[in-house]
Amino acid sequence: MSQIPSRGDGPAMISNYLGAVRDLLAGLDTAALFAIAETCVARYRQGVQFFACGNGGSAATASHFIEDIAKAIQMPGRRRIRAIALTDSVPLITAWANDTEYANIFAAQLDGMVEEGDVLFAISGSGNSENVIRAVALARERGAHTIGLAGFGGGRLRECAHQCLVVPSHNMQHVEDAHLVVTHLLYAYLKQALESPGGPGSQSA
Repeated sequence: MSQIPSRGDGPAMISNYLGAVRDLLAGLDTAALFAIAETCVARYRQGVQFFACGNGGSAATASHFIEDIAKAIQMPGRRRIRAIALTDSVPLITAWANDTEYANIFAAQLDGMVEEGDVLFAISGSGNSENVIRAVALARERGAHTIGLAGFGGGRLRECAHQCLVVPSHNMQHVEDAHLVVTHLLYAYLKQALESPGGPGSQSA
């Protein structure tokens, strides 16, 4: 069986890409991650609802994160996490975009649901997505806690979210890769903290 010939510097490109993502993950602010994880544990114990939003790849990450925490975490004696991805209702998104403007698609949904103490995960690679920024503003007005995941220096999201983890990269693919890993990490942290007595986050009880 013949070998598939390499494409010039293809192997180097693959190695460089993986190395760049590895280095980004290794350099993330673990103190900020811990603070965000502990916030989520404490808020769940208060019985609040979680929301997430984002565009494009960030929309997929928001939806994936909410699916993970809503389905696979249940603290003994408590109901599962109440969680909604604002990215998932195509009829609502297109109706708000068509009848008002695209920048309203998340804030308009939150307007009818978010309550004081709830948590909004706002995901934006650039940190400047107007519909994400408007959702954060509305959530804050209602007394909800806002958590941003950004890249590219953080943009406006870094300034307006209560907590914000910024992936220090200007490569959108690398930023989105890191955001997916971060949301998987938060899911794993929450699951262990809430389902295992004495696990991480037990001090929040």
